[in-house]
Amino acid sequence: MSETLIVTTTPTIEGKQIVEYKEIVFGEATFGPGMGTELKGIVAAFTGKRTGGYENKLLETRFAALEQMKSQAAELGANAVVGVDVDYEFIDNVLMISSSGTAVVVK
Repeated sequence: MSETLIVTTTPTIEGKQIVEYKEIVFGEATFGPGMGTELKGIVAAFTGKRTGGYENKLLETRFAALEQMKSQAAELGANAVVGVDVDYEFIDNVLMISSSGTAVVVK
């Protein structure tokens, strides 16, 4: 695909027309912080400091979920994903980030 895939939380893209709806696409990624990161997070909570390592891992995990969703859309021949939603959930001390949206073709 020569043009960049457009990803938006809105149902439409200004200046573009949706000409084909493909299907709903998903991306999931998990992050288990581990004991060291958890201890740093507890200390940071008490001292009011930010934990750069934890924040970076969170960014990486969210990026992975979005990239997986975009990859699915590209495989379907879509050039955009509309109505994107990103959710965060803790399950047994593991953070799961999931993204979903509708893969579409716009012109």
